[in-house]
Amino acid sequence: MSDFDSLKKEIEKIKDRNRRVEQDKAWETSWARRIAIAVTTYILISIFLIIIKVEKPFLSAIIPSIAYLISTATINVLKNWWFKNQK
Repeated sequence: MSDFDSLKKEIEKIKDRNRRVEQDKAWETSWARRIAIAVTTYILISIFLIIIKVEKPFLSAIIPSIAYLISTATINVLKNWWFKNQK
């Protein structure tokens, strides 16, 4: 195999890796992921609150799920502000 072919192969590997990294980043910042985590949090906390016999467990479990969604939205705002103000 020639050096040129080898370079082409390496470039394709790098492009493939970059596509995977971009997909992972898109997933990490997606609302689909955030909502999935919030729903999972709600279900697990509801189960825990039922086990420990808290009054109105389903209503009480909403608070941490909503707090999670708010915190993830706020973090992006703060991150963008931080990037703009870096020297």
